[in-house]
Amino acid sequence: MSGEKDLEQIKREAAQKAKELAKQRQAAKQAGEGNDPKEVADKVAEPEVKETETKAEAPAGEDAELAKKKAAAAAKAKAAALAKMKANAQSEEAQEPKKEVSAPVEGQDAELAKKKAAAAAKAKAAALAKMKATGQVEENAEVETPAATEASAGDDDDLAKKKAAAVAKAKAAAAAKRKAQAEAGGEADAPAGDDDDLAKKKAAAVAKAKAAAAAKRKAQEAGGGADASTGDDDDLAKKKAAAVAKAKAAAAAKAKAAAGGGSADDEKAKAIAAAKAKAAAAAKAKAAAGAKAGAEEPVEEKKPSPNQPYLDKYVKAITDNLGDDILEDSYINSLSKDVPTLVAKKESYYRLAEFLKYNELLGFDYLSELHGTDFQTHMEVYVHLYSYKNRQSVALKVKLDRDAPVTKSVQPLWAGADWPECEAYDLLGIKFEGHPNLHRIMLGEDWVGHPLRKDYEPYDVEV
Repeated sequence: MSGEKDLEQIKREAAQKAKELAKQRQAAKQAGEGNDPKEVADKVAEPEVKETETKAEAPAGEDAELAKKKAAAAAKAKAAALAKMKANAQSEEAQEPKKEVSAPVEGQDAELAKKKAAAAAKAKAAALAKMKATGQVEENAEVETPAATEASAGDDDDLAKKKAAAVAKAKAAAAAKRKAQAEAGGEADAPAGDDDDLAKKKAAAVAKAKAAAAAKRKAQEAGGGADASTGDDDDLAKKKAAAVAKAKAAAAAKAKAAAGGGSADDEKAKAIAAAKAKAAAAAKAKAAAGAKAGAEEPVEEKKPSPNQPYLDKYVKAITDNLGDDILEDSYINSLSKDVPTLVAKKESYYRLAEFLKYNELLGFDYLSELHGTDFQTHMEVYVHLYSYKNRQSVALKVKLDRDAPVTKSVQPLWAGADWPECEAYDLLGIKFEGHPNLHRIMLGEDWVGHPLRKDYEPYDVEV
């Protein structure tokens, strides 16, 4: 039992020593001593392990074996705790600024530490040389050599301080240089290395493009005309500028519409209306110009109708036999297949119709059509005749008073005029004197009015 009590006492002492070691390591780190936690832990752990092993060998028999196992377990636990503390210390050191290894390490660890320190010093020297070459560090800045890594802990601290001061001085010089260049309107220094070259090329290209654009604007303002485009970049710049200007104009129009209380839709509608009005005005002007040009151009002579000789023949025969006062007018109706048309006076209508049928030279023995028309100023009767002998047509017209449309019937000359004259009487109210049976053939005898008159009003509105 005494062995077990000694083991418990050893455990408590070891825990107390571990706490003190942790406090010492924390105080050393805060004080900036820079001692390696691994070395301190190893130094503290060695006498404790030895002491534990020595005390563990005291008990005899089974108690001794048990004590040895407990001591081994305690030592193993302590070693694990120390390893954990070491890992934590290394992680904390990775976040802090790197410091040089102050104390030499014995054996392989010392050689490895020396090689690492020499490589780090060599890399820093190369970086400083490169910074000097690019002008970021002054020429008289100190360059550290690998030999500095072999100094004592005090020299290492001084070296670290000098390095920090040199880095701060270099950063301050670079910042001052960039500030001076910015104030002078120049471009800031680009990063070192390949990034520096790329940044310099980009800056040069931008400056060149700006200079070209400024020169072009200056030339245009001086009246020298627009220079030719200098590649795809100029075209792209023009397109971008046009797009920006268009967007600004649209935004300005929208803002103006909002300020005036109108909406974008109203502005759009107004623009569309203005465009339509402009197009209509242009079309009107074009039509006027075309009409003017057409008026100025000589009018082409109209070719005579192939039926003109027939019309001349009819007019000559009528005037030779009936006199000059029988016709009111005569012409070729181009709207009706160039039919020769004769307009008879009201009192000579039947006499002319009789002549057209019985004259041997003319011989119009067939009536193909008869109808009346209301022209509001007068009534008109239209008769279409055909000559089987001459195989030629003629139209006969007569104008009547609209208030009392009365004329002689041609039914005694052409029996085909019977029903057409009744139809004209029924729908227009034209009376044909001498008709054997003039009556309404569509409407009843008690019908009021004539439906084809322009002033017709239904007597019964429900019909």
